[in-house]
Amino acid sequence: MLDVTFASINQWRQTYLSLGPDGLLNTSKNSVYTAEFKTSAVRDYLAGNGSLLDICRKYGIKSKTQLNNWVLKYNGHEKLKTSGTGGLIIMTKGRTTTYNERINIVKYCIEHQSNYAQTANEFQVSYQQVYSWTTKYLKNGVDALQDRRGKKKSENQMSEVEKLRAQNKLLEAENRRKQIEIDFLKKLDEIERRRF
Repeated sequence: MLDVTFASINQWRQTYLSLGPDGLLNTSKNSVYTAEFKTSAVRDYLAGNGSLLDICRKYGIKSKTQLNNWVLKYNGHEKLKTSGTGGLIIMTKGRTTTYNERINIVKYCIEHQSNYAQTANEFQVSYQQVYSWTTKYLKNGVDALQDRRGKKKSENQMSEVEKLRAQNKLLEAENRRKQIEIDFLKKLDEIERRRF
């Protein structure tokens, strides 16, 4: 009826159950969770004090996927960090980049679960640049990464082979990310089965 996917409706339902009506409001700010908060929620879940959804409701966590991610990190003996930049110093001023650099930056970002802060730090560009390039690529493809300011002929008139090479590089990164997600879901399924 409303022309939205089942997955979207399911996520909105989970958000509503966890955070109430206010959770459904659009906000440009990401939630910030302290390391102590994350650890407490994970330990509560691992102690069998409720399902993933129960713990999300109890702590006001927006999604089960987020909690799952913390559980996997905790079980993998990774340190849970306070949300945000993970302690990285983020550049606020951008720098000039080539088309190939932008492809490599977006590739790295996709391979690292869209961690814009880590990518910005790795390539010494601004967080906003990484976010903008990745979003443009996901929305409009590899052509969106060309810098059209000043009508640089070398970038605007790329050969079809060059475009395909760039597209292939980014598709490989997306496939790697999807494989990581599949492996994550398999691991999560194993954990869930062990609990019962």
